[in-house]
Amino acid sequence: MSRGMVWAKTALAVLMVSAGQAQTDTSGNWMLGPFVKQDSVNPVLQPRVESVFSCPVRKMPVRWESKDVFNPAAVVRNDTVFLLYRAQDSIGRPAGTSRIGLAWSTDGRRFTRHPSPVLCPDNDFMKPYEWEGGCEDPRIVEDERGMYIMTYTSFDGETARLCVATSTDLYHWKKEGPAFGRTSGGKYADVWSKSGAIITRNVGHRNIAMRISDRYWMYWGESNIYIAASTDLIRWEPVEQDNGDLFVAFGPRDRFFDSDLVEPGPPATLTSRGILLLYNSRNSQDAGDESLLPGTYAAGQILADSTNPSHILRRSDTPFIKPDRTYELQGQVNYVCFLEGLVRFKHEWLLYYGTADSRIAVAAAHW
Repeated sequence: MSRGMVWAKTALAVLMVSAGQAQTDTSGNWMLGPFVKQDSVNPVLQPRVESVFSCPVRKMPVRWESKDVFNPAAVVRNDTVFLLYRAQDSIGRPAGTSRIGLAWSTDGRRFTRHPSPVLCPDNDFMKPYEWEGGCEDPRIVEDERGMYIMTYTSFDGETARLCVATSTDLYHWKKEGPAFGRTSGGKYADVWSKSGAIITRNVGHRNIAMRISDRYWMYWGESNIYIAASTDLIRWEPVEQDNGDLFVAFGPRDRFFDSDLVEPGPPATLTSRGILLLYNSRNSQDAGDESLLPGTYAAGQILADSTNPSHILRRSDTPFIKPDRTYELQGQVNYVCFLEGLVRFKHEWLLYYGTADSRIAVAAAHW
């Protein structure tokens, strides 16, 4: 057993002391919101054919965000909201290659775009993991020193891997490699993994990664939501049960909106009542919520113990946001609201999400 596996299991043992079954939502007063979709500006970002850059792998000009833009991370820096978003071109694989773009706004609604992607497949050590599927679905936090840590998904066309990149300015990123590549004795290096939502605390407009029991914690996964721990925000150890299986924080529920899969949304945040995680979900074909079409992506919220991210205290029984606008109903994938960016900015919570895997929208709530 690796040293990392020992401390991860020890940490889980400490956290699991008070673990119990989550209660469904009875009052809703622990939840963030209500969120109002900003119809006057939505979608805030759409595909753009005039964006061209020289792809270092293809060695040719590429219209890198001509097909779709979606699934944005969000952060506030210098009184400005920055979005890091997934963009797809229209060449190569049937879905195109994904890269991560950057846009900024002083009001959180009207954005200016950087002309080139800030993170993309290159002729580097990550090429075997990123080509030609690309770099997908970022989420972003800060550490105590002001370093930005991005979790993103690399896709080689067959396997998705949760990866980490770091930056001091949001424009220039250092790829740190797969989050699980050098931990657990390599057990999870080539296992399908994605969607890393690190637990944070709000300091003004900043989301700072926080330690619990001397470690950082992250919700991650697709279908079930798992937990991982880290001492440096770069190398992550998936938390396992005693039998070696991954520990499941929570999973799908029959007859609910989240009956087919659950997947983390934006980085989790500490509130006065506990750790709040907004999560994405898909409605199943056979055992889902009959008020939603099968395959619908909607979002819920969970509340975990502030000292124990494995102990889920509350869980919403209805989605707090679901597709009902035209740009959410029709696109690359129909009937999708997929959340990845949440910031506190100028007396509002601003929630950024992908719509139908094609565009980006914002919803707002007062705080």
